[in-house]
Amino acid sequence: MTGRRAPTLDDVADAVGVSRATVSNAYNRPDQLSARLREEVLRAAKRLGYPGPNPIARSLATKRTGAIAFMLDTGLSAAFSDPALSITLDALAATVDPEGLALLLLPGGDDGGPRADRVLAAQVDLAVAYSLADRAPALRAVRQRRLPLVVIDQPAVAGAARVSTDDRAGAVAAARHLLDLGHRRFGILSAQCLSTPRGGPLSAEEAARSRFGDNRERLRGYLDTVAEAGISPGEVPIWEASGVSRDEAMTGAAGLLDRGPRPTALLCMSDELALAAMAVAKERGLSVPGALSVVGFDDTPGAHWSDPPLTTVHQDLVRKGKLAGELALRLLAGRRAPAPTTLDVELIVRGSTAPVR
Repeated sequence: MTGRRAPTLDDVADAVGVSRATVSNAYNRPDQLSARLREEVLRAAKRLGYPGPNPIARSLATKRTGAIAFMLDTGLSAAFSDPALSITLDALAATVDPEGLALLLLPGGDDGGPRADRVLAAQVDLAVAYSLADRAPALRAVRQRRLPLVVIDQPAVAGAARVSTDDRAGAVAAARHLLDLGHRRFGILSAQCLSTPRGGPLSAEEAARSRFGDNRERLRGYLDTVAEAGISPGEVPIWEASGVSRDEAMTGAAGLLDRGPRPTALLCMSDELALAAMAVAKERGLSVPGALSVVGFDDTPGAHWSDPPLTTVHQDLVRKGKLAGELALRLLAGRRAPAPTTLDVELIVRGSTAPVR
């Protein structure tokens, strides 16, 4: 038995008594029809069971997919569990959504970015690199496909549009604040550096080789500032928290707080790391800020709600995401990438820091 023939665009045109172009415009260029005529076309299509133009065929015809690849440096769960990432992503999505663009999230792996084959296979018009590692294979795949590229934070890529934060200035402000409070015994809780093996204590030289540019800039800001106060960088213990989970961060904080002499102040490369450090301090009966001062980086909502509220470096995550979305729209419109934008930061002093006892 032969199956029933699927309805086509021609069937809809015949039913309404209009041309094929009119039916096509009802789906692809609705501004070309009156609201009444478009509604009549869509009603006839629904009655006949016509599902609309094939999206693959339409993308082949227009050479556009209407989608943007958002490339992560970590797994997909970070898009929902990492506050700084989720705030930035939300602002970007809100900017491109009115233009009918979709986002395709591509998870990162051991190389600090998505696998190259995923980028090569993605049906997208543009790529956004969110804080990828230097030499991430995903970047070579973007270049191979000649996709327009927007970079959020890192790395610097020739020809790409980019928006980033003044990471070094933020780290300098954090370290100076603690020095002004009289602290001289510091610890640094670092985000992942892609060291080998992953996680654990790092020397200053090892941490400086991090494949993430923001890590290197924050580390330089911390260590150069304490060095100016006469503290050798070799005296400052550094612990890499490999990953974004609170448990991994707590392991790193414990590694710093259980050593002797114990630091009186921790410089943390994110608020999530700082909040984990405060939890570990509480477990060990160390009052914050009485026995330990803690400074974060990002100023995410958790920094306001913590007990005590977290002193942190504020970066405008919403503006960063919005600017990245605007850059994406600019490149999709065929315009050239502007000069890179670096957003200012500000130290927000709250209750997690106090003069050293």
